[in-house]
Amino acid sequence: MKRQVPKARDLAPLLRFKEPTWSPRERRLAKALTVEDLRRVAKRRTPRAAFDYTDGAADGEVSLARARQAFADVEFHPAILRDVSDVDTSVEVLGGRSALPFGIAPTGFTRMMQAEGEVAGVSAAEAAGIPFSLSTMGTTSIEEVAAAAPGARKWFQLYMWKDRDRSMALVERAARAGFDTLLVTVDVPVAGARLRDVRNGMTIPPTLTPRTVANAIPRPAWWWNFLTTEPLAFASLDAWSGTVADLLDTMFDPTVTYDDLAWIRDQWPGKVSVKGVQSVADAARLAELGVDAIVLSNHGGRQLDRAPVPFHLLPEVVRAVGDRVEVHLDTGIMSGQDVVAAVAHGARFTLVGRAYLYGLMAGGRPGVDRVIDILRGQIERTMKLLGVRTLAELEPGHVKQLRRLG
Repeated sequence: MKRQVPKARDLAPLLRFKEPTWSPRERRLAKALTVEDLRRVAKRRTPRAAFDYTDGAADGEVSLARARQAFADVEFHPAILRDVSDVDTSVEVLGGRSALPFGIAPTGFTRMMQAEGEVAGVSAAEAAGIPFSLSTMGTTSIEEVAAAAPGARKWFQLYMWKDRDRSMALVERAARAGFDTLLVTVDVPVAGARLRDVRNGMTIPPTLTPRTVANAIPRPAWWWNFLTTEPLAFASLDAWSGTVADLLDTMFDPTVTYDDLAWIRDQWPGKVSVKGVQSVADAARLAELGVDAIVLSNHGGRQLDRAPVPFHLLPEVVRAVGDRVEVHLDTGIMSGQDVVAAVAHGARFTLVGRAYLYGLMAGGRPGVDRVIDILRGQIERTMKLLGVRTLAELEPGHVKQLRRLG
């Protein structure tokens, strides 16, 4: 093998150094290539009680594990030799256009996860051209969320309280603030057994104990942001002193029926979506009631453990009611591939909650932007590798649910 002394002009292209990134936040977000990467960053930077409130589920957390496993068990079937130089990821959902086939799900106590909270979420959604959902249990007021992103599509998620007048006062405020869709959540007659929260003594506001102080020492940024920003202001109530479980059980109404839902629909001037559907029979009855959309969801595994997996339920529900009502899906989504699989299985739209909160905890508003960028890139790449240019071209033949040998 003939050797030669390298010349300077040959070495020059190999010795170009990357310009350093001075911002620690930018560095850690740039290194995160997946939602799971952001989850690991979030866990390092967030006190245990707040992180576990996001990360955990009910009882043995079986429902959440099964939902994620269902997506992991998807086998894609690509078509080859198609022109996929450009792909269109936009979709028509509830009377408006979304630039991507997912929106930000309603999440409770969001400013507990990171001080920017819902403002970071809605402003990132506005920039990305996707809907943002504000929870009844959100920690920023309806009016503040509306003012933070006047151009965003905003949906308001409603838990029907035992105090009906108070519930409808929220609905009226959301309508006045320009929210175009009411997302009625129906799988919460009582709070689920969220054991991580019980073990962590999760309270609103956080209780300072020797354990929480010790856990906070390596996470000074979280506490500094929490203590030097506005006190938590809930979308739905003025204040609360007690555990999360106590608050939820005080608010949720176990007497809500289909008649109540019909009454709510008649009060709301915009679109109505019902979240928490877990059977074909209920999907059919809601379609007859005339709602605009249903969300197949087991509440991220946070209510009834071992509940049906929404992704498994999706094809049958689409066959039964897909021509009468939009079918959306949440629970278990951790990648753009998961979103593509859901759309191929028949979902019109999807919602992401934990993924959004992992980004928020990892880096505030830029962290939410990073989550959206990661999911967008994964969706576009998966569509191209499947040989489709639009979401409408995705069909059941592109995905197969593998069966596990028991």
